[in-house]
Amino acid sequence: MDNYRQISFWFDSLEDATAEITALPETVDVAVIGGGYTGLWTAYYLKKKSPDLRVGVFEAETVGFGASGRNGGWCMGAAEGVGDLLENKKTRQEGIRLQNILHDTVDEIDRVCQAEGIDCHFTKGGSVYVAGTEQVARESQEWMKFLQGIGFSEEEYCWLGVEESAKRIRLSRNYGAAYTTHCASVHPARLVRGLADAVRKLGVLVVEKCPVFEYQTGMLQTGRGVVAAEKIVRATEGYTDSLRGQRRKMMPLYSMVVATEPMSESRWQEIGLAERETFDDGRRAVVYGQRTRDNRLVFGGRSGYYFGSKRKSVISSASAAVQNVANEMRKLVPAVNGVEITHGWGGLMGVPRHWRPCVSYSNTSRTGWAGGYVGEGVGASNLAGRIMSDLVLGEQTDLTTLPWVDDQPRRWEPEPIRWLGHKMVAFFANQADKVEADGHKSRIWGGLFDWLAH
Repeated sequence: MDNYRQISFWFDSLEDATAEITALPETVDVAVIGGGYTGLWTAYYLKKKSPDLRVGVFEAETVGFGASGRNGGWCMGAAEGVGDLLENKKTRQEGIRLQNILHDTVDEIDRVCQAEGIDCHFTKGGSVYVAGTEQVARESQEWMKFLQGIGFSEEEYCWLGVEESAKRIRLSRNYGAAYTTHCASVHPARLVRGLADAVRKLGVLVVEKCPVFEYQTGMLQTGRGVVAAEKIVRATEGYTDSLRGQRRKMMPLYSMVVATEPMSESRWQEIGLAERETFDDGRRAVVYGQRTRDNRLVFGGRSGYYFGSKRKSVISSASAAVQNVANEMRKLVPAVNGVEITHGWGGLMGVPRHWRPCVSYSNTSRTGWAGGYVGEGVGASNLAGRIMSDLVLGEQTDLTTLPWVDDQPRRWEPEPIRWLGHKMVAFFANQADKVEADGHKSRIWGGLFDWLAH
């Protein structure tokens, strides 16, 4: 495709949303498949550590075409799977170490953006996890106490009462909120495009409009020819099944997002988010939002999976899934009623079978992959890129001993089991949310959700 502005509000607001046509190299030292956050962060740290290394990034469309240019703009100091590590006494210390590194990752992204002149509207306003039910409130309070009990400070993680949380964000359902400082809001497309410019300045060859169909030791087969590569990194997330032999490695799940027109300061006083905090309401069927620098509300929600891992290049703002998210926004944030929704879109999350990130590199095959952020990749991809650069260079560091390293998932089930499984998970999540909305703990539906989802 050529009109990349239709991808998302983020792309539509760029000064330049075109692809850069670059000649295909015959050979590189390291080939990175995928021009999103993971691929570009990997390339960035490789060149910073080894300036003479010939690094090529190969992108099927344009930099940021996938989730990197379509997400909700949360740069979180968190990732799937960390909570499980913290709850298990045997893995708790590793979980604490990983959590602290993820906290630092948010600041690392800010540091790089300042150093490289990337204006991605980075604002570290923290995140407000509003409890939309009494049950979620009880669980959130317990989790805040748990985190404080294992060494995290009250300044990092705390519970806000109903009145205090309403000062941050006024939602139609509010039973208090968990708050963390470790989250920033960003303009995702400006971040990924700025990062691409930064790696180009370092000497990385970024080749757009160049789909990769297959790779094996020492070689990439692209739509524009063969490239010889000493080492290869796959960073394709929800597009992994487009590569030969990778069909069931990653499930592509859609998240749908809408953006309002810019709103007046008086309306924002009704809504909140004065510090550009991010927010959600604690339900299993996740919704999330942020205030943009130009005073729009960007609001998203997890949507679905298409049979056979089918992907759509563009999701229409008129689609039922997008409209469902818009309706949910109006219910949850009443102050936006009457405000025009100017953009609606969808983006793919890459979901591995174990539902947590992985970074893996084989010195034998000289190939590796990173990803599996399950919708939390804006921040986590930076850490994955740093880990991958260390692995590719053969360096043993504090990062290469993290639990993510070589935490390989099994393959997803074949169709129609995969499709049916997703439908069941979504059903149980919605049922559990309904039960808990009535003030009860959803032991049956919530338990089934947790079992099937993992």
